[in-house]
Amino acid sequence: MNDHPPHPSHGPAAPPAGADAPPVETLRPVAYLELKAAALLLFTLALIVGSGLYLLYARGAFEPTQTLVLTADDSEGVVVGMDMTFSGFPIGRVRRIELAESGNARILVDVPRKDAHWLRESSVFTLVRGLVGGTNIRAYSGILTDPALPDGAVRPVLRGDATAEIPQLMATARELLTNLNALTSPDAALGNTLTNVKALTERLNGPGGALGVLMGNEADAKKIVATLERTNALLARLDGMAARADKQVFGSEGNKDALVPEVRATVAQLNGLLSDTRTSLKKVDAVLVEAQAIGANAREATTDLGALRAEVESNLRKVESLVNEINRKWPFARDTELKLP
Repeated sequence: MNDHPPHPSHGPAAPPAGADAPPVETLRPVAYLELKAAALLLFTLALIVGSGLYLLYARGAFEPTQTLVLTADDSEGVVVGMDMTFSGFPIGRVRRIELAESGNARILVDVPRKDAHWLRESSVFTLVRGLVGGTNIRAYSGILTDPALPDGAVRPVLRGDATAEIPQLMATARELLTNLNALTSPDAALGNTLTNVKALTERLNGPGGALGVLMGNEADAKKIVATLERTNALLARLDGMAARADKQVFGSEGNKDALVPEVRATVAQLNGLLSDTRTSLKKVDAVLVEAQAIGANAREATTDLGALRAEVESNLRKVESLVNEINRKWPFARDTELKLP
């Protein structure tokens, strides 16, 4: 016999066999269930369609656009949906890429009407592919006063591929290294030139210096140095002779052999003689006036004129002797040829 009470986790005891079971609870039907489900599906579908329309509107699908056709020899890197930029701002989107009959690629770009005024007849379009990053289509308008670009205009696009220049850069670098190796080789002209420069520097630092380099040998350099020394000695002697000549001609204090003071004294004497002569001539004039006025005393006047004439001739002889003395003493009247030793 089991005296333990039933465990609470076991729940109530099962009804005895043969007892009546309780009735099962049934769910009540929802009213208009099909209608509500259809409404939920329609709302979900409307939400999806609205989201799609909003995305199309946000991407400018309903915005009026004009078409721009860009032609290039290669459209590698261009994909549908990529932007065309102007000053860093997207003003167009690639709609389609097709191959023309001429073999060139045609890139159709949709440009919104509100941004089409940035494109002019003189605009330039480039297709740039950098070393890092994708391909970019850029538009440049230098003169914004030009006529606007019409709808459906066809313009060539200029390619700027940085990777295309890598082989050329490598070839140039290889050629540069080859030339550098040729220059630095032992038998290159640069090595010989550096050797000559080194030899020239050693000769410049040697006994002959720059003069030995210019003359070519040390003997000629010594001759030039000796010539310069003799020239300096000759110039010193000429300076001494010039100083002595200046001293002799112009004199100094206490020098009685100077010529200029003597010449000055002689000129002073000559001025005195000329004054005497001028006085004698004035007397002659006075006598002539008296001779014209007094005809009766002609013999006496003639005697006076003879005496005056003798006096004038005496004065003239004195002047002549003085001039001869000046010519004798004047240094420039003698033989002034300077003979070098």
